[in-house]
Amino acid sequence: MLPRCALGLCHVFMLVLCLSASEDFDWTKNDHGSFHYGTFPAGFSWGAGSSAYQTEGAWDKDGKGLSIWDVFSHKKDKVQQNNTGDSSCEGYYKVKDDVSLMKELKLNHYRFSISWPRLIPTGIKSDHINEKGIQYYDELIDHLLENNITPIVTLYHWDLPQVLQEKYGGWQNISMVTHFNEFANLCFERFGNRVKYWITFNNPWSVAVEGYETGEHAPGLRLRGTGAYRAAHHIIKAHAQVWHTYNTQWRGKQKGQVGISLSADWGEPVDISNQKDIEAAERYVQFYLGWFATPIFHGDYPQVMKDFIGRKSTQQGLGGSRLPTFSTQEKSYIKGTCDFLGVGHFTTRYITQKNNPSGPSSSSSSSSYFTDRDLAELVDPRWPDPGSEWLYSVPWGFRRLLNFIKSQYGNPLIYVTENGVSEKMFCTELCDDWRIQYYKDYINEMLKAIKDGVSVKGYTAWSLLDKFEWDEGYSERFGLYYVDFRNKNKPRYPKASVQFYKRIISSNGFPNQREVENWRKKAVETCSSSNQLLAAEEQRSTAANILRLIHDPLTSHMEMVTEIVVPTVCTLSILLCAIFLMFLLRKQN
Repeated sequence: MLPRCALGLCHVFMLVLCLSASEDFDWTKNDHGSFHYGTFPAGFSWGAGSSAYQTEGAWDKDGKGLSIWDVFSHKKDKVQQNNTGDSSCEGYYKVKDDVSLMKELKLNHYRFSISWPRLIPTGIKSDHINEKGIQYYDELIDHLLENNITPIVTLYHWDLPQVLQEKYGGWQNISMVTHFNEFANLCFERFGNRVKYWITFNNPWSVAVEGYETGEHAPGLRLRGTGAYRAAHHIIKAHAQVWHTYNTQWRGKQKGQVGISLSADWGEPVDISNQKDIEAAERYVQFYLGWFATPIFHGDYPQVMKDFIGRKSTQQGLGGSRLPTFSTQEKSYIKGTCDFLGVGHFTTRYITQKNNPSGPSSSSSSSSYFTDRDLAELVDPRWPDPGSEWLYSVPWGFRRLLNFIKSQYGNPLIYVTENGVSEKMFCTELCDDWRIQYYKDYINEMLKAIKDGVSVKGYTAWSLLDKFEWDEGYSERFGLYYVDFRNKNKPRYPKASVQFYKRIISSNGFPNQREVENWRKKAVETCSSSNQLLAAEEQRSTAANILRLIHDPLTSHMEMVTEIVVPTVCTLSILLCAIFLMFLLRKQN
């Protein structure tokens, strides 16, 4: 074991690397290239992820307090089909079962989040600490370690205690910085002897923009032009304080690392020979990723954000910029608070210049984060889009984003914390060939980025299970494992992508074309039998529903359709699909 002074020098060295001068990114060079067969560096970490509200269920059990998502999802028409995360995957009761799935996948790490209101029901530490909540995460962490799976723990994945929202206004209020630091300190104290990788915030862009600007997410506020910027300002300060708390109080004895997970789509200029398009594309990425990354790595907001928001605020007749400012002391305090950068990435957009008026007549009521950017987002109709309406498969954008991070922020250590694709369908489909293709292509672009010199150390497939997808409810599925939400036991079934991802992990990459193609074939064979098993289960479930509805004369016609007709059609589709796939495989052999 290294002496403490050597560890300290190592940490200082890492900070110097983290803060080294950025280099220019070449916007005109976009070499898509062919598929690259090869392996990842030794020690590369493979994992899968989840979050507390999306998977745990048990929303009001064992002393847990209300979160903003508990309240938001219970309001009518806030979530697709008025779904809630009340029970979700029932992960709270299935720790051993789910860790067994991870072990079967041969995961090196598992990323999950700790529910703040499960540990501190009101969000205020001095009020009460819920020991049953501590016990649940103790059990999860211990079971992971017993199976040689490294826990990567997110402290905030969007489930703010409702009391803090009602009492202070949530992330609009600077007091959140102190309360979040006390929560984080409790987690370090109770779990830090076993957890060595901490993520302060997951995708703060969504917290700020969708929670406080558009109102699509909890707490559902629409504070156009100011709410997102104020929330982000406090989140950045909270991140920095937690990093310093760990650095001064816990790092010496626990030897862990603290980072943040920032999500970003890539923005590609419509015309890479047009300077205006290049500037618009860079603005898109800076307003998305740079909004949080630039203060953390360089101490202040991107200059382009300060310029554009400041100018538009002046044109609106405001006394100062709608973008808050950091003091000189705060800039120094925030700069360098990164041991690693978590990167969440799903898709890409083409970007072009578009001027949005912002004179006095437009006023602050029409200003917004989106109009501040002066750009338009476009998609190529040829891009595959199997699931979420916003998620197109554009693998080459992933490599571009990773190289941009390398050039802008001094090539920091990167862990990919979210990457995956959804499906949006009523019928069950375990043979998720599109997800296999997505993972294959995106993981390969990550491998190319590593060959470019980007310091990617781990990859987290998003997600382990189908789960509650925020305002989309259960209408979209990101999981490697299918979850039957209609069954109270929430059984899990492996999709074909489980077998494919498992083989990538076992081979630490892509050995050769023949072997990779064989993986795909075997994955389809496996999912055909799984489809038949699930079809049989759904037949039993449908029969039970028929019996229940026969004895309930008040049942509506709509319930009959959704609970019997649709599942029956889906079951028949599954069986036909399985028979057809078996026929094809036999024909090939």
